[in-house]
Amino acid sequence: MGTWLKHEVITVVNAPLENVWDTWSDLDSMSLWMSWIESVKTVDVETNTLPDLTEWTLAANGFRFKWRAQIIERVEKRKLKWKSIGGLPTEGSVVFESNSDQITTVNLAITYELPKMIARFMEENILGKMVTNELQANINRFKDLVEKNYTKNLSN
Repeated sequence: MGTWLKHEVITVVNAPLENVWDTWSDLDSMSLWMSWIESVKTVDVETNTLPDLTEWTLAANGFRFKWRAQIIERVEKRKLKWKSIGGLPTEGSVVFESNSDQITTVNLAITYELPKMIARFMEENILGKMVTNELQANINRFKDLVEKNYTKNLSN
C-alpha cells in the first residue's frame, strides 16, 4: 500500500454559477486549461455499464499515466466527486459556491496514491508545493477561460 497525498486549491470566478458549472462539466475540454492532462474522453454510455465514466491521460515531465474515473456524486451546480477505477489511484471533488449573481467560488481537492518511497519526497516542501502550484495555475486558467467566455457572451 502507498501513501495518499492531498492538494486543495480555490479560485473566485467573476461569472454566474451556471456558466462556471457548464464549463467545468465539459470534461472533454479539460485539457484546454489543465496543463498536465493530455486528454479526457467520456466513455460511450451505450457500451458501458457504469454511468459518468471517463478515460484520463496525464502527461508531465516524461511520464504518462492513464486511468478511468467515475463520478460517484453529482449535485447539479454544486458538487462533483470522482474516484479512479484502475490505473492511477486518484479521487477528488470540486465544489461550486455562488457568492452572488456574478461571482462563484470553485474549490478543487485532489488526492492520489503513490508508493511510500516516492510519496516521502512529494510530502517535502519542493515537490508537494510544485503540484499544488500547478493545480492552482490550472484552476486560474479555468477562471480565465470562464470569464473570457462569459464576457464574450455578454457583448454579443
